[in-house]
Amino acid sequence: MKFFIDTANIDEIRELAVTGLLDGVTTNPSLIAKTGRPLFEVLAEICGAIEGPVSAEVTATNDEAMIAEGRKLAAIAENIVVKVPLTWDGLKACRALRARGTLVNVTLCFAPAQAILAAKAGASFISPFIGRLDDISQDGMQLIRDIVQIYRQYPHTIETDVLVASVRHPLHVVEAAKLGADVTTLPPKVLRQMISHPLTDKGLAAFLDDWGKTGQTILKPKVAE
Repeated sequence: MKFFIDTANIDEIRELAVTGLLDGVTTNPSLIAKTGRPLFEVLAEICGAIEGPVSAEVTATNDEAMIAEGRKLAAIAENIVVKVPLTWDGLKACRALRARGTLVNVTLCFAPAQAILAAKAGASFISPFIGRLDDISQDGMQLIRDIVQIYRQYPHTIETDVLVASVRHPLHVVEAAKLGADVTTLPPKVLRQMISHPLTDKGLAAFLDDWGKTGQTILKPKVAE
């Protein structure tokens, strides 16, 4: 499974990129607004910080304007993925942009039927929002299960990657991986939570305590000149 980070904070992206865990970045108008900086400046900086796909979302609602915005966004860098909403106009824009060779992330997916249409329109990625479904007492992970199952029936015609979005906690990531989702995009906080376990901390503390009692060192201390 690939990991995308869901943020427009360049400091967060750079800090996590050095771990080698990041395969891409997803942004949206809300995340860009939080930076308080110009859209194109932020996106260009992100694209320069990582080699993987960087999703940049259109703000228009009709297909012609979406296409025009998508072309402008795609011109920022080669690793830009244009993000469009899962509407009729969004699907038309998706088809047109894909015809030009632009990668497209179709977002705000909440039903398997929508995912089928996005794949038919040539979407590079489909972004089902599992956390928002959980918020209204629906099973967000069931949506991932359904989409993955459907897409796997057509391995020679559907090339759309399932990008699990609206992730709220590490268990979402684990369950998505078990189902075979291609990508998960998660907030920096959740990525950091994935490494934490009290038994890891307890075990490390015990090892260090025992080692300290030996009085040994692995690296010789530097001698001051």
